[in-house]
Amino acid sequence: MVKFGFPASLVREYNNWVVLLRPAQCTLGALVLVNKSECQSFSAIGREAFQELEQVTQDIEKNLKTFRAYQKINYLMLMMVDKEVHFHVLPRYENDQEFGGVIYPDSGWPMAPDLAAGSILASGQMAPLVGELKNIWAS
Repeated sequence: MVKFGFPASLVREYNNWVVLLRPAQCTLGALVLVNKSECQSFSAIGREAFQELEQVTQDIEKNLKTFRAYQKINYLMLMMVDKEVHFHVLPRYENDQEFGGVIYPDSGWPMAPDLAAGSILASGQMAPLVGELKNIWAS
């Protein structure tokens, strides 16, 4: 979680999961959904985490849709470098998005997302975006 900027990137914490703003915003509102255990296999996270995942994904999709009207959403479970169970959650947009005076294109649209695109947020850019998403989650 620390690699993804925790605790500054924390949008919402659940019993078994945390939703973090992805520091590398390849699309606006890109998140990381991290299982709080140290399991390195998806099948090992346990029944409670699997059950809670239903509510977490519903919250993610509803709240990201409130934030920006994305056309699609991608959940990528890669676990190549960071071996603990986590998903990169990428809202996908046909058109460029703007937040805080910064333009965020979806370079891969309509094909696979380009994870190397976009920029890594500075702390001054991360805080307002995390704040906006937290406010939406709270409402």
